Amino acid sequence: MQKTNKVTVLKRNESEQILDVGKIADSIFLAAQDVGGTDHKLAVELAHEAVERLKKQYGRIRRVTSAEIGDMVERVLLEKSHYKTAKAYILNREKKRQVEAAKHALGVHDEVGLSLNALTVAREKYIRKDESGEVVESVGEMFARTAKFLASAEKKDKKLWQEKFEHIMRELRFMPGGRTLANSGTPNNQLANCFVMPMPDDIEGIFESLKESSILKKYGGGVGFTFGHIRPKDDRVSTTSGAACGPVALMQLVNDASDIYLQAGKRRSGNMVTLPVSHPDVIDFIHCKESGSNLPHINYSLAVTHKFMEAAKNNEEWELINPRNGAITARVSARGILEEAARMAWKNGDPGLIFVDEINKYNPTPHVGILETVNLCGEQPLLSYEACNLGSINLAVHVKDDSKSVNPYSSESGMGIDWGKLEETVRVAVRMLDDVVSVCEYPLKKVAEVVRGNRKIGLGVMGWADMLVKLHIPYNSKEALSLAEKLMKFVQKIGWETSSALGKEKGSFPNFKGSLWQKRGYKHFRNATVTTIAPTGTISMMTNASGGIEPHFALAYFRKSMGQYTLPEVNTDLVKAIKHVNGLYSTELMDEIARHGSIKHISSIPKEIRDVFVTAMDLSAEDHVAMLAAFQKYTDNAVSKTINLPSTATVDDVIKVFYQASELHCKGITVYRDGSREGQVLNVGKSENSDNQKTQITRKSEKSDSQIGSECPNCGGKLAIEEGCRKCYGCGFAVCG
Repeated sequence: MQKTNKVTVLKRNESEQILDVGKIADSIFLAAQDVGGTDHKLAVELAHEAVERLKKQYGRIRRVTSAEIGDMVERVLLEKSHYKTAKAYILNREKKRQVEAAKHALGVHDEVGLSLNALTVAREKYIRKDESGEVVESVGEMFARTAKFLASAEKKDKKLWQEKFEHIMRELRFMPGGRTLANSGTPNNQLANCFVMPMPDDIEGIFESLKESSILKKYGGGVGFTFGHIRPKDDRVSTTSGAACGPVALMQLVNDASDIYLQAGKRRSGNMVTLPVSHPDVIDFIHCKESGSNLPHINYSLAVTHKFMEAAKNNEEWELINPRNGAITARVSARGILEEAARMAWKNGDPGLIFVDEINKYNPTPHVGILETVNLCGEQPLLSYEACNLGSINLAVHVKDDSKSVNPYSSESGMGIDWGKLEETVRVAVRMLDDVVSVCEYPLKKVAEVVRGNRKIGLGVMGWADMLVKLHIPYNSKEALSLAEKLMKFVQKIGWETSSALGKEKGSFPNFKGSLWQKRGYKHFRNATVTTIAPTGTISMMTNASGGIEPHFALAYFRKSMGQYTLPEVNTDLVKAIKHVNGLYSTELMDEIARHGSIKHISSIPKEIRDVFVTAMDLSAEDHVAMLAAFQKYTDNAVSKTINLPSTATVDDVIKVFYQASELHCKGITVYRDGSREGQVLNVGKSENSDNQKTQITRKSEKSDSQIGSECPNCGGKLAIEEGCRKCYGCGFAVCG
């Protein structure tokens, strides 16, 4: 692309860029494509003419606004009699103006340049407001507040690190967890999203744990528990001569405690409960949410071992053991237990599995304690009283184009990963997350002690599907799996190097002696764990990135504007790819994509585009698990990913997924069969009866937060389900837990 250094462009978000002829040419060409144009060379010529006129008119002041560029392009198109292209260009500008007006109506000054949905998420979740609910900071000020507070942990070069922290956030290269963005530098400086708490086998301990976990939820954060130490239902209670209620009854207590916060303060607080597969109440546990409507604030998983999976595969007996005294209470079919778990997962999406021996194989501090359970969304194994401090790199903005091709989607394009930029992001992000551990004000003294004893952080990624699309790599290809391993190995390597250097600079984590890192030969190490791949709930929406390592859920979503549904919005990368195929783009094609949500069976679209733009339901279960395993190979903690199955999948298909996950050394697995919960997961396709749809939306929006299911309470659209997170790609609503 040809650039001039004589004139800069003042963007709508108040940033400045060098005037780029190539970008202007591309915008003209894409407008031409809307009306059947195919001559990119002509678009370049028109762009050059527009730029020359801009230089003459604004060259003296050496600055021009985006609006002035648009006006000049319109003038050139009309004067050259390109009326159809001019009309399309004007309509595209009007759409942008409507978006800007909608953003302005949110009352948030956006000097960063977020999309409308991203700004909506930021306003609802992270931007500070006063007691009356009025916004009191801009997007840039939100990032500055966060960066300043985290950099306060630095003993030297505070200003330097503050600038670096703010820079990678403003460029949407990295985002810390939601609590960190929302609470940094506020009276509530609790920055961790998830915790694990003990659940002992005595009434005093049980209610103390409920009390302490409720305090954590009050300050924001989900809580994980293992109920493996709870004696089974009807077991003897010597102090009262009564019978124990068992783990499932206690799950109701945990759920009700969360419901109290929801009703009193609208604060959502999810829970993860796990139970060892050897517990006598394992069957009741598997069926605890069979109705699909009870225990709405609880995710649950069965804690299994590879020994159990082998026993199930070989149809062997499995011993159930009372945790109170170690007595064997029964010998049952291992395959029968796994089949029951698969049947419930097929029906409702729960339970998931966690592979506890695989988790403890990489336990960095076995001398401190064993890992028995995980956080809310399953990606972070933690000790009791430990918290996770997570953040994710947006891979989509770490792609560069080294070619001179006018078509970034052609086979001649030079799209590739910007490894230097990625390395810089990793190094800054690791320090940033380590500072989160230092400045976070934990509500419980015991939590502060355990967290700072290990200083675990979880650096992950998001925008993986976006990156693959930009690189023209199909998600379900060997090339994608190979790149996943290469990329995560790189992130892990740089992350470990940075943590080791921080250990030398600031001191290793207190439990370093005797840890896995010392056994690996490190002299210094700052963090007991470095990498985790989380579902990235709302932070991926705020960065306009695909969630975690998930594939795209659909290629078109309905957008709500002024109380009405507009035309479906098609994935922008897909639109660009289609517009660069001469004569392919049409409004009829966009409508067809919207009806299907997928382009797999739209034969008019070239196969090379259809192969790259796949959706979750275009993939086989094996494809999903293989990608999970590829990232897990170079991830310290665990990987959050939903294994999407078609509605036609069988219980046997779920069992195959469970076996595949075990064989590929995954640390956890969750399946979701399309349509298994009320309503479809995705809002794909057009409504046949718009009036009925509006009525339904009004009714659904009246639901309380505790009734949130698969339909968006904000706009009535369908929610994409990702590892305990629900997202509406239509209006930006999102909630985890």
